[in-house]
Parts: sequence; structure tokens; C-alpha cells
Amino acid sequence: MTLFSTFGLFVALSLLIALIFALIAIMPWLRAPRLQSKPIDNQLLDINVAVFRERLAELQTDKDSGTINNSHYQNQKLELERQLLDAQREVTPMVTPGIKSRLILMVWVPVLAALAYLMVGDRTPVFDLWTAEDKVGQVADDLLTAKIDKPPVWAIENGQQLISAMQTNVYRHADDPDRWMRLSELFLSLEATDSAIEALSRAYRLSPDNEEIATTYAQISFFANKGQLDASSRRVLQDVLAKNPQHEGAQMLMAMGEARGSNFAQAQGWIKRLQGSIVAKPGDHTKALASLDELSNYVSTQEKQALEGIDVTVKINANLLPLVKADDVLFVAIRDVKGGPPFAAKRLPISIIKQGEASIRLSNLDAMMPDRTLNSARSDKTQLAVVARISHSGNAIAESGDLSGNPIMISVEQTQVNVEINQQIP
Repeated sequence: MTLFSTFGLFVALSLLIALIFALIAIMPWLRAPRLQSKPIDNQLLDINVAVFRERLAELQTDKDSGTINNSHYQNQKLELERQLLDAQREVTPMVTPGIKSRLILMVWVPVLAALAYLMVGDRTPVFDLWTAEDKVGQVADDLLTAKIDKPPVWAIENGQQLISAMQTNVYRHADDPDRWMRLSELFLSLEATDSAIEALSRAYRLSPDNEEIATTYAQISFFANKGQLDASSRRVLQDVLAKNPQHEGAQMLMAMGEARGSNFAQAQGWIKRLQGSIVAKPGDHTKALASLDELSNYVSTQEKQALEGIDVTVKINANLLPLVKADDVLFVAIRDVKGGPPFAAKRLPISIIKQGEASIRLSNLDAMMPDRTLNSARSDKTQLAVVARISHSGNAIAESGDLSGNPIMISVEQTQVNVEINQQIP
């Protein structure tokens, strides 16, 4: 179907609907009496008759109850009859519209409806979408159903058209997890990671038993979170491993995630489990086992550096707890009292705080610069201070409304400190 035919069909249907509503509006005119030159509008007379009957009934009731005598009753009844006769003489002629008025209404109603539609807003995006679907709609469907691996050259001359057509196609088949999966691949190729994760999450909800979709979702979320396993990706991996305990990809992600989260014992456990799975498989796996040995040594090195860190206990004053929001971010840092970049810093979700308290370990692993670590600060006998802040915006720079605590001075040898968040930045 061409763009012209699509637009023509739309205009025809719009005019038809407008004409139907116009006919509904003028139908009472078409049914008006044609034999009377000046038809009479009897609506007012009918109302007067109804009022007369009500008042007459009230007079009869008053007479029967003895409130008024017969003479008063007859006088009031005559007065009502006289008023009714006067009202009957005053009639209002009803003007029947002529054919010219009817034609004007029949023509202008659809015209005004069409003009209103065109003038209400810019319809260019709608026309562009129709153009894209007419041109590359079939190519988009073939890509999303794996009938072709890559689009023809002519279809990617305007990449935006193909993207729009693919998105529209997926939303029309919103219950197809494979289409959401392939749409996520498109977003990844465009480096739109957030959109890719959203597409993968929809695919996973539609097909939670699909291991490929589940592990891809967890993997993309893992790298998007800078190597951290959030609650969602951890749950997905645990579901995969519950159904397939030997899934190597899920085991590797768990090992890397636990190492990045400073859960070194758990990370080593996953590495050993993965080594056992590989050894049990037939064939030569020397390179894979060597890579796992390197990962194990790296985790051991990270663990040693972490042991040289400082344990920070962050507490929130009870009076400030109502000000904490679910999407807030906790910043904890160790810095020189004289200023400058921190020697160690962490940006954590507010969910880490349980019952107003959280335990955090800062070490050389949390250094922002390779040459500015806690070890270097200790070697230089630098006077250090620990700071903690809850940010509503998530920015590293303090803003008005954030919650913070006073810096706590620590010695070079100190390995544990308590910080209380007890004030709001004005």
C-alpha cells in the first residue's frame, strides 16, 4: 500500500465519519412538518396545561380538607382558566430551516472537522511512520523473525526509518519474546544500553525459561552496572543455575560479580565450581582452565588489598530517616583533610542501608586514581577524614537538600570508623 493510498483511505474514512455525525445533527430538521407554512411550537402550552392541572388539584385538595370554602374555590378555578386561555393565544411560530441552511451545515461540518484535525498538531511524525512502514516494513519483520541476518543496502539508506519500523513491529507483536530479543540487539548496536536492557527485561518476562534470553539480560545488566550484580541480574542468574547448575556463562557472571562486590570467598567458590564443570567435559580445555587460574589469582590479589582497607559504619539519625527516598544514593569517601580527590570512594544505592545503618569497606580497590590510594596516603602520613552523604539527585557534588554528616578524622593506622548522617544541607 502506497503512502497516497494510505492517506487517501484515512481522509475518506474521516469525511465519512464527519458526514454521519452531520446527518445525526440535522435529522430533526429533515423530519420537520412540511405542510404547515408556520408550524407552531406547542412546548410552552403543554407546560402551562401541566401547571394548570397541578394547581387545580391543589385547590381541590384544599376544598376537600376545608381549608377554603366553595366560593373561594370557584373564584380561583375561574382565574386559572382565564390564565390558561391567555397563554394559549400567545403561540410561538417555529421556523423551519430552508434547503440552503441544510446544505451549508452538511458541507461545513466535515470541512471544519478535517481542518481541525490538520491544524491541531503537526502530523509529520505520523506521515513519516507510514512512509517507513511502506518502504521497510517487510524488511523489519524479516529481521525480527530471523528470516534474514542483515538488511539490504537500500533499506539502511535511512536508518531511522528501519528503526521506527522495527519498533512499531515489535509493539504490534508485544507477546513475542524473540522480537524483543532482536530489538535489544539493535539497541546494543546503536549503544543505547538502557533501551536494550528494557527490551531484554520484556523478553525475559515473556519467556523466563529461555536460558539465552536470561543470560543475555543478566550479562548486559552486569556490564551496564560497571561489573556489579544488582538484585535483578542476580535473581535471573540464580534462576538459570537452579534449572541448569552446570551453565558456564551464569557461573562466570556470578564469579565476576561476587569478586566485584568484594565477596571474595563466594567468587572463589564459583571459580572452583566452574573449573570442575570444565574438567568434567571431554576434550582439551587447557586455555580455559589457565584463564580461570588467572581469575583466581586476581581475586586473591583483590582480597589482600581489601584487607588493608577501612571499615566504615554509616548511621542515619532517626530524625532524618523520613527524608530518605527510595532512589537516593549513598556516597562514602576517604579524603585528605586539606582537600583534593578522595583516596577511596564508593557510590552505593540507598537500599544498602538497613534499619538506618550500613557497613561499608573502603580500600585501595576503591581508589579513583591509580597513584592516589590509601596505601599512598598511609605512606605519606596524610591526615585523613571520612565523609558520608545521601544525595537525592545522585550527583557526586553536594547539593541543597542532601543529607550529610560531619567529617570524621582518622589516623593512618585506623581500620574502623563510625560516621553519622545528622544534618541536611541548606
